[in-house]
Amino acid sequence: MAGPRGAIFVSEAVERTHGAELERAAPGVPRVVLCEAGPRGDPTAVEIAYFSGDLFPERTRDFALALARAERLRWLQTFSAGVDHPWFRTLLARGVRLSTASGAAAVPIAHTVMLYLLALTRRLPLWLDAQREARWAPHEVVDLQERTLGVIGLGPIGLEVARLGQALRMRVVGVRRTPRGDEPCETWPLARLDELLPRLDAVVLALPLHDETRRLLDARRLALLRPHALLVNVGRGELVEEPALVRALADGRLGGAGLDVFATEPLRPESPLWRLPNVIVTPHSSGVTPGNQTRATAIFLENVRRYVRGEALRNEVA
Repeated sequence: MAGPRGAIFVSEAVERTHGAELERAAPGVPRVVLCEAGPRGDPTAVEIAYFSGDLFPERTRDFALALARAERLRWLQTFSAGVDHPWFRTLLARGVRLSTASGAAAVPIAHTVMLYLLALTRRLPLWLDAQREARWAPHEVVDLQERTLGVIGLGPIGLEVARLGQALRMRVVGVRRTPRGDEPCETWPLARLDELLPRLDAVVLALPLHDETRRLLDARRLALLRPHALLVNVGRGELVEEPALVRALADGRLGGAGLDVFATEPLRPESPLWRLPNVIVTPHSSGVTPGNQTRATAIFLENVRRYVRGEALRNEVA
């Protein structure tokens, strides 16, 4: 491959902050820029597009409408790690290559996972309630050390969660479809999940959504967990059978949950999850930090260099 023959489509913010780096990565390749008033340049000339985080969610529609005109589009890079939305599948069906920013937010997401686990075992909401009331109210807490943490999904997020769990002196067991032997912790195949769940004090879901993982933790599997086990979900809401999860939390069969993702987003106001005292709800923002855009764009720039040289793309979706 002799390099791109069409234009690169980026947001105005990316052009402003990384335009010079893009020029060095792909010398002489024209760029189409999505501005507030619309695309500057001809969208029909676009071969490469970068769906950057500054466009989501307010300007996603503008970006998608411009790409609908890009008949020469050959590759889309997205700022996100998950690409289960039907729009991405439509692009793949068109023959467009797709790559992600998997790993860019792994560290902040893993930090939030530890926040959930520490807050739930320390019963932090009780302390915060007492503080608001100027009330001195000690209560008992639960150890994390020596507890068994199951990390389901050992991509960049799961690997960082495993590392932090070990740093907190937890016994960590990873789960992936097929263990490779180079994992930093004991690792079981997904086929043995039913055998593992009764051994866990806490379970973290950090895997993508597809047919095999949809409702991975259904009512039957939730019932396999130890009484008062903790559940953290930073993958996708549909990994869990949500009504069954609500029942298990409400009747005390599960000790608590830290949830950043939900079957329907935004989480509806009538959902019982908002009001359960043993649940921490966050608005799909466990990995939102100022450094994410820089890290995601660094992956895009690396992939532009690879694309120009005809090399394999990092994080390309099969």
